[in-house]
Formats: sequence, C-alpha cells, structure tokens
Amino acid sequence: MEEMKRVFNKLDKNGDGMICRDELKLALSTLDSESSSDEIDKIMMEMDKDGNGYIDLDEFIAFDGIAGDENQMSSKELKDAFNLYDLDKNGLISASELHAVLKKLGEQFSLSHCQRMISKFDENGDGNVDFQEFKKMMMTNA
Repeated sequence: MEEMKRVFNKLDKNGDGMICRDELKLALSTLDSESSSDEIDKIMMEMDKDGNGYIDLDEFIAFDGIAGDENQMSSKELKDAFNLYDLDKNGLISASELHAVLKKLGEQFSLSHCQRMISKFDENGDGNVDFQEFKKMMMTNA
C-alpha cells in the first residue's frame, strides 16, 4: 500500500491529491510510451470511476487491483506494459532494463534490488523475465 501511495504521489506532479489527464500523459511519455490521445482517454475513463476527470488515490489503488484478474486485464494491456520495460525489444526484461525504467519514474531501487525482483519471477533461470513470466508476475500482484 505504501508503494502504491509513493507511485501515486510521483504521478501527482502538482500535489493536489489527484492525477489529471496531463499528469497521466506525462507519466506515460516519461516511460517512452507513445500513447495516442485516444489511448490516454481510454485509460482515464477506466481509472476515473466517479467520472470527475481526475484519478484519486482510491481509484489508483483500485485500478492496480485489476492486475490480479486476468479476465479484466487484456492481453494488449499486458503486452503494452511489458513493452514499456523491454527497452531493447528483445522479448525479455533484464534487471538493467527494469532499473532504467524505475529510475525514469524517479524510483530509487538499486540494480541489485532489481536483480532480486527479476529472479523472483525468472522461472527458467536465464536472468530475465519473458512475457509469460511477466504475465504471471502481473497476475500475482507482487
């Protein structure tokens, strides 16, 4: 829960307790995600349950919960999330890629911490997380 609050606060650039469309767009562009205006609108609609045009902390936390239900998180959404971390587009997420993305988000995890995170879900022992391993990781809400 504290981790979710910390991520939310990083996305809430103006500190008003809500994430607006522009803050969401900025967060996605920070991750080098080339989301279209329609995609950003769709994400906002999915997350903004009360329809006020903003994502509050409760909506943000509730949205994260969909990662635990494979039926609610589409294959495309999972693949898009995977692709954000697969910086070299080789179909694998390495500890250094995870570290680089988290650093872009302002997180202060060490490379060794990222290696431990990867190893937790690295079922085949290759030191990376492939899409199937990533999918299982997202389904466990780890």
